[in-house]
Amino acid sequence: MVEQQFKRNTAYKLRIGNLLMGKPVMDEDKFSFLELGDKKIVRVNVVGNIVDRYDSDGERKYVFLTLDDGSGQIKLKVFGDDAEKFKNVVQGQTVVVIGNLRNWNDETYIVPEIVKESDPKYLLLRKLETEKEVSSFTPKVEKEEVLVIKDKILDLIKGAEDDGGIEVSEIAKKFPDAQPSLINQEIQKLLEEGIAFEPRPGKVRWLG
Repeated sequence: MVEQQFKRNTAYKLRIGNLLMGKPVMDEDKFSFLELGDKKIVRVNVVGNIVDRYDSDGERKYVFLTLDDGSGQIKLKVFGDDAEKFKNVVQGQTVVVIGNLRNWNDETYIVPEIVKESDPKYLLLRKLETEKEVSSFTPKVEKEEVLVIKDKILDLIKGAEDDGGIEVSEIAKKFPDAQPSLINQEIQKLLEEGIAFEPRPGKVRWLG
């Protein structure tokens, strides 16, 4: 009976940029799920490169890994005895990560269940995969409306030059009625087209 009641949450295949655009929904101080389009996401499947690793020195064991997939960066956080399971994960590896989302102090991160080394080509394959998956989260939007949103995003980026750029999260706040995945999609297009660039993950500037 217990086995029948237990159902593991779906691990959504996403890019990190999409995760960062999602809205964390909290129940008091406890993270409930990430709202992305019409989906409530708790568990994810992401592919990326390990670009940093930090191991604690004190009695309290923990490991922080930074994962980058070209669309953004997110932390993998492992605490206690679980840290031993990931001792062979090192900077420079391309990995597939399956784990649960958490949010603390306005930071969304992943508590990994599995971190498995993978071929770097899977980064491109995942990008192609997730373009289809993320589009399924988002209701169809008229092309004219998308162009208007893109122009407004570009205006915001240009207008923030005196401040050294603008946070992606701040751009999203300017479009309360638009799907976060659509906003992220248009920002990614500006980056890929060379119109904007990221001085650091989560912040964009006009390339001019």
